[in-house]
Amino acid sequence: MSRTSVRSNRSSRSVRRSGLPTVERIMQNVPYPTGKRLSVPEIYDKRAKPIPDVVRDHFLREGRLEESAAIQILKDASDLLSSESTLVDVEAPVTVCGDVHGQFFDLVKLFDVGGPPSNTRYLFLGDYVDRGYFSIECVLYLYALKLNFPTTFFLLRGNHECRHLTEYFTFKLECKVKYSQKVYDVCMRSFDTLPLGALVNRQFLCVHGGLSPEIQRLDDLKRIDRFCEPPNSGPMCDTIWSDPCSDFGEERDGDYFQVNEARGCAYFFSYAACCAFLRNNNLLSIIRAHEAQDAGYKMFKKNDSTGFPSLISLFSCPNYCDVYNNKAAILIYDNNVMNIRQFNCQPHPYWLPNFMDVFTWSLPFIGEKVTEMLISILNICTEAELRKAAPPTDGAEGVSRKEVLRNKVRAVGKMARVYKVLREESESLLVLKGLTPNGMLPLGVLSTGTEGLQTALSGYAPNLKIQNFKDAKYLDRQNEHMPTSKQMKQSSAKAGPAFPGKR
Repeated sequence: MSRTSVRSNRSSRSVRRSGLPTVERIMQNVPYPTGKRLSVPEIYDKRAKPIPDVVRDHFLREGRLEESAAIQILKDASDLLSSESTLVDVEAPVTVCGDVHGQFFDLVKLFDVGGPPSNTRYLFLGDYVDRGYFSIECVLYLYALKLNFPTTFFLLRGNHECRHLTEYFTFKLECKVKYSQKVYDVCMRSFDTLPLGALVNRQFLCVHGGLSPEIQRLDDLKRIDRFCEPPNSGPMCDTIWSDPCSDFGEERDGDYFQVNEARGCAYFFSYAACCAFLRNNNLLSIIRAHEAQDAGYKMFKKNDSTGFPSLISLFSCPNYCDVYNNKAAILIYDNNVMNIRQFNCQPHPYWLPNFMDVFTWSLPFIGEKVTEMLISILNICTEAELRKAAPPTDGAEGVSRKEVLRNKVRAVGKMARVYKVLREESESLLVLKGLTPNGMLPLGVLSTGTEGLQTALSGYAPNLKIQNFKDAKYLDRQNEHMPTSKQMKQSSAKAGPAFPGKR
């Protein structure tokens, strides 16, 4: 696994002028990633359990496992998760965690804050993959912990643990870049086994998304057949996709549920719906994830009958997508006391968008020079010289040949324009790719030149600046929506080969 630092033309010239070596690492304090892939005997102990510390430390060095080792963890976890109920019972004390989204280095920090899994009971509410570039590391490490602590470490399913979203976002490509299609397929089958909810201390219902009009009692949740790809409607979809109303607790109408247009599926549920569900099931509160929170958590309006927050949202990936600048939070419930612990993001290795490698990233610089050479060759002779040297031809044939030549010159010129934009606007292109869900540029944007690129960027990030959490959440709103069939087709059509690049 070769690793290369990415820098702009100006930075490269500065390095040459400064006399710094070009064959050694500039940042000597950053350890070189390991190229070794660990095998099954190296990560499994005599109990036939993966060793979490070995897996974690290897991933912190940016290492990978042999395909057989990764598949073994995935299959073992699937077998264990399949034996659990759709609604698992979890006793206090417990530490509840929200979305992780492929931020492995922040996940390691989470365990530093919450305590070691060997003597701390954990409940994760889903969304382990996509958006971040270390999703497969998160899944394998969490599964290794689950296999070692099956009765004190619990994992629920989020809306991103499905084929539909992982193909549209980055997880499928990540699996193919780091491992193989087979690893992705086995991983998807393991996601089909994840429970949908947890009942903590018989007081709190924990789910990824929220409530459903088709789930009035806890038994309704238990009866869901979860061993499948989540549908785009129905109680399973609602459980992992629903959100509280934006005016939760201050609604002007009496509707319990409204269509969730922001997600493109499921529902918005009201304060009244939440309180009714709690009352019908003798519960204290609902704890869920699914939405980025500036402080890492949000306590919603208290239930009038209990004086306790009717709903609590958790979000456990700090500086989400490397732009939100939010804190992460986990919830610790012990001795009937609830504490929130926050933490900030950790440094992590950089990946180019779409897992591009540096050679592919540098092709525009080479392409521009090649097209300049082609244009120079085609322009060696003037049009007058070409007419003088050309053999006599039939009038119509001569016009046709000239038009063919002009078309070739136009095509090469258009290609040169594209490569020039790629070179001159490389930083802007990285920003634009990073803002799209699949790392692909909008169709035709390069042929429009710098002006067209800036116009495309203005649709995502005006002035290329995100001032605060609110700005980031607003710009990212389109990625919170369930992808339509048209978007899925466009994503599949644009997705090129999986380059083994590192960011």
